[in-house]
Amino acid sequence: MNEFLEPGMLVKNPQAPDWGLGQVQSRVGDKVTVNFEHAGKQVIDGTRVQLALVIPDQG
Repeated sequence: MNEFLEPGMLVKNPQAPDWGLGQVQSRVGDKVTVNFEHAGKQVIDGTRVQLALVIPDQG
């Protein structure tokens, strides 16, 4: 579900909005490591959680 994610991309976890914005650190298979503003580094099981890509403003 998160095959398109690459290190450096910004994401949010819709199941845990209080974690804030996260930056993808790595993706190995279905495991995505993300460093979130309010939850620190988390390993997400991509078979269970679809992370939402955040596109930064282009202003």
